[in-house]
Amino acid sequence: MSVKLVYVTVPSRTEAEQIAETIVTEKLAACANILEGVTSIFEWEGTLCRENEAVLILKTTEERVKALTERIKQLHSYDCPCIVALPIEGGNSDFLNWVAETVRA
Repeated sequence: MSVKLVYVTVPSRTEAEQIAETIVTEKLAACANILEGVTSIFEWEGTLCRENEAVLILKTTEERVKALTERIKQLHSYDCPCIVALPIEGGNSDFLNWVAETVRA
């Protein structure tokens, strides 16, 4: 079992909650954390942008990352949303097992 953290930026807390509720209900992720008040600075289509965003941190398994990514792309309001999966090197095995069991159901 390989558990992953999936990092996603969204334009608002409201959209983050909507995506998180759908993803968790559909068992694509075991849980979601929403962090508000993030300032993102990036270049988009030749323009330097500064946006207030929220961040979703999702916990899932390697096997669910592809389906999770595709579902977020369907739900997300951005044309090219930031969705990246990060490996987990260790941690509380009880929690990691819970993540795996939750998304397997």
